Amino acid sequence: MDSTREREWWGARGLAVLERLRLPGPSVLPVAGAVVGLYSGLVAGLFVHLIGLVSGLALGFPRVMEALRPHSATRGQWGQALAGARWEPGLLWVGVPLGVGALVLARGLRGRAGGDDLRRRLRVLGLLVLGALALYYPLVALAAANTVLGPLHDGGRDMERLRPWLVPLLPMVGGLVVGHVLRDRPRMLGHGLPEVVQAVEHERHLPGRDGVLKLVASALTIGTGGSAGREGPLVFGGAAFGSAVGRTLGFSRRELSILLASGAGAGLAASFNAPIAGALFALEIILREFHLRVLSPIILASVTATLVGRGVMGGAPRVLPGAYSLVSAWEILLYGALGLGLGLLAYAFLRLLHGVEGFFQGRGPGRLSGWVGARPLAARAACGGLVVGGLALVHPAVWGTGHEAINAAAARGLSLGLLTAGCALKLVATTITLGSGGSGGTFFPMTVMGALAGGAFGEVLHALWPGATAPSGAYALVGMGGAVAALTRGPLTGLMMVYELSGDYAIILPLMVTCTLASALCHALVERRAAVEPSRLRRRPIDCLVRWGEPEAATLPGAEGAPLPVRTCVVDALGVMDIRGVDTLPVRDGARRGRVTREDLRRFLQGGRADSGQT
Repeated sequence: MDSTREREWWGARGLAVLERLRLPGPSVLPVAGAVVGLYSGLVAGLFVHLIGLVSGLALGFPRVMEALRPHSATRGQWGQALAGARWEPGLLWVGVPLGVGALVLARGLRGRAGGDDLRRRLRVLGLLVLGALALYYPLVALAAANTVLGPLHDGGRDMERLRPWLVPLLPMVGGLVVGHVLRDRPRMLGHGLPEVVQAVEHERHLPGRDGVLKLVASALTIGTGGSAGREGPLVFGGAAFGSAVGRTLGFSRRELSILLASGAGAGLAASFNAPIAGALFALEIILREFHLRVLSPIILASVTATLVGRGVMGGAPRVLPGAYSLVSAWEILLYGALGLGLGLLAYAFLRLLHGVEGFFQGRGPGRLSGWVGARPLAARAACGGLVVGGLALVHPAVWGTGHEAINAAAARGLSLGLLTAGCALKLVATTITLGSGGSGGTFFPMTVMGALAGGAFGEVLHALWPGATAPSGAYALVGMGGAVAALTRGPLTGLMMVYELSGDYAIILPLMVTCTLASALCHALVERRAAVEPSRLRRRPIDCLVRWGEPEAATLPGAEGAPLPVRTCVVDALGVMDIRGVDTLPVRDGARRGRVTREDLRRFLQGGRADSGQT
């Protein structure tokens, strides 16, 4: 009896503690940020290993086929790797009973007077525990499989194992698969960050399934050689999981936005192994505020994600730090010139990306764009992948993320010609990969371009003034930060990211100058175009914005009325949408039928602003 009373007493005490826990509440928000960081770190590890698995299957296809044979040595290696993986069965013994028990107890409290809050807390506890286990064990399995395939090495070097005719073929197949996966999800074709920023500004949530789909599509694109970055999908995925956690806990729309930003910053922190840069990214670019109430959940999320990321991906940096030295105080002026050049480079990248997207969606000038835009998404993405694969034959920096090119530039392992060609080809390849329908981010490709451009700039300066300038590797490191700052218009994020990667305080002064000037110039160019373009674009006909060959808008839910003439101007089309109360209108040009959306019209009018903050 005594033991029974003791168990009842402890059970009552546990229920009393849960009753005192107010969900949601300001005191719980930092804890929720840490939970978001835990999930973001697991998602980052899962995504990286998924890219590795796709890359290993693509580059090591003969070995995969050999594993299907009886008594295969590769199959035996996989079995040994799975047997020796860190499965941590103790997590199952503790987590599964805890999660299932909480859900069962919550179900048993149904109908109890005053038990709604307690039942919801128990359900939250069960879902969070089981969700973490559902992410951890697939991660362990993928990591074990990748130890046999060995795909987590430099993509450019692994590409050398392929026969030349296979190099264009793999990105084409990747684009074909991604286009098929996303054919019914056109909103998932974004680059990651703009969608997150819009969700925060309008205090909307991001569905967790969209985050999963984005990560899978991006892993297919990058793993098969498409020129894209993994940071954008991780920002989107982290934000989506942060939104899911916030909704599960029942936070308000404003608090949900804070958790969404926490997840975005945590995804970047886990990917770069840079917690300070991840926190600044969330504050400077996502939320755009530095109030005290938002600091604790964002910082805890970045720290937790970084710790989990180090545990599941290893602590070794993907970008190896290089030596840096400031030879002369006059060199600061040269770093200022580098910042201006990087600002122009980032703006050119944004404009070209916007133009390539318009071309592949049928909004470009000429009949060829209209013909390409009428093709299915899978065909467009496959065509883009074929072109990117051809460019990879010219320079290996085009393949995948291209992070090995950063290490080579920082170590002065590339000639001036290779640095210049790599920067130009990476710019073109990334715009084609993403503009044609591939999935991925622009953040890391821009980092690669900045390192190559900085290295080329440093090679020229060191050849002209060898005694007054540092070796080109120093300019490559600073160029990384300047490129990130210009693309995101976030100088603090670019500065802190490179500082954390290099670990050298002496690099701070050049970084401050380069990042500030690069971001200021790109911001000024984007805002100038955004202010000038609408007055001219509002009178443009909608023919360049129509999605020809797609289902006519009259057949879509919420769309009705006669089709618009193809020569209707943009501002009149928006007016018709407002009158009819719809977001999509049918368009007809003779026998051709298509549709135009409010989002396409707005992006057309916003011009440069539609490109701002691409990741």
